[in-house]
Amino acid sequence: MPKITMYSTGVCPYCIRAEQLLLRKGVTDINKVRVDLDPARRDEMMMRTGRRTVPQIYIDDTHVGGFDDLAALDHAGGLDPLLAK
Repeated sequence: MPKITMYSTGVCPYCIRAEQLLLRKGVTDINKVRVDLDPARRDEMMMRTGRRTVPQIYIDDTHVGGFDDLAALDHAGGLDPLLAK
């Protein structure tokens, strides 16, 4: 199973939806980086992704994007191959 990293906050409904989608896909371990608790991690997220919104999801070193991107990737059939690595 690849390493999943998700930049998130404690009250983000899209973060919850992304986590639920990943759980349905069999992902049991998500490294959640709470950017609301550590401003330096938000800066890190923005440098890595060029985006300000959460969630921002990585599967190994591949930046998937936010929840809408994750759902679109799944709908297009591209999520399962990334998770099967």
